Amino acid sequence: MINFLSEHFIYFLFVTFFFGLAVGSFLNVVIYRLPVMLQAEWRKECCELLALENKSANKADKKISLAWPCSYCPHCRQSLRSWHNIPLLSFLFLKGKCAYCRQAIHWRYPLVELITGLLFVLIAAHWGVAWPTLAAMIFTGCLLALLFIDFEYQLLPDDITLPLVWLGLLVNMFGWFTDLQAAVIGAMAGYLALWLVAKLFTAITGKIGMGHGDFKLLAVIGAWSGWQILPLVILLASFAGAVVGISLIVFKKHGRHIPIAFGPYLAMAGWLGLVFNQALMHIYSGLL
Repeated sequence: MINFLSEHFIYFLFVTFFFGLAVGSFLNVVIYRLPVMLQAEWRKECCELLALENKSANKADKKISLAWPCSYCPHCRQSLRSWHNIPLLSFLFLKGKCAYCRQAIHWRYPLVELITGLLFVLIAAHWGVAWPTLAAMIFTGCLLALLFIDFEYQLLPDDITLPLVWLGLLVNMFGWFTDLQAAVIGAMAGYLALWLVAKLFTAITGKIGMGHGDFKLLAVIGAWSGWQILPLVILLASFAGAVVGISLIVFKKHGRHIPIAFGPYLAMAGWLGLVFNQALMHIYSGLL
C-alpha cells in the first residue's frame, strides 16, 4: 500500500483529503463535547470539595463522552442517522439545516471539516508518504481543536496540550522535525517565555493578562518545532492578535477590558512554524 501511494501521488492526495474530512468530523465532536465534559467534571469536583449537592448538573452532560451518545442535533437532541454525518456532503444536502427541527447547523461544522482536509493535503504534499506526515496530521488536528475551543470558550484543555508536548518530544527522538535537544529546550523555553511575560504583567498592573493554557501551547510548539522558531511564532501570533483585537475594538465596539483568546493565533503561527519552518526562518533571519 505504501509503495502504491508513493507511485500514485495524486491518488495519495485524494485519499488524504477525504481522510482529513473524516478527522474534521471527529474534531467537531471534540470541540463541542470536551468543554462540556470538563465543565461537568469541574462542577462535580467543586461540589464534592464543598460538600454540596450538585443540583445544577445536567443528566445528559453527566453521561456525555467523546464516544457516547451518538451524534445528535444540539437544538432538538434528536439522534442523527449515518447519512446525516457525511462530511461536507450532508451539510450541502440538508441545506445547512437539521433534518428534524430545521434549525440552522452551525457554520463551524463544515468549516472544520474543510480546513482539516485542506491542511492534511498540504502536509501530505510537503512530506509525502512518510511517518512525519502522520505525526504532522496529529499535530494539526490537535491544534485545530484547541483553536476553536479557545475561540469559543477561552479554554485550552490540558487533555490535549500536555499529551501533545510529550508526543512532540517523542517524534523528535527520531529527528522528524528538529533534533531532540532543540525540542527539549523548546518545550521549556516556550512555557517559561509566556510565563515570565504574564508574571511581569501581573506585577506591574495587578491584573491577570494571560492564561496558563497559552504557556502550555507554546511549550507544545517548542517541543515539535524547536526553540529556534519560538521568537517568530510569538511575533506572528502577537501581530495577528493585535490586528484582530484593534479591529474588534474599532469596528465591533469590543470593550477594551474584555479578554480576547490568544490561543488561536498561537495555534496558527505554530502550524506555520512546523510546516514552513525553514522558509520562515530564512525570511526571519534575512529581516534581522
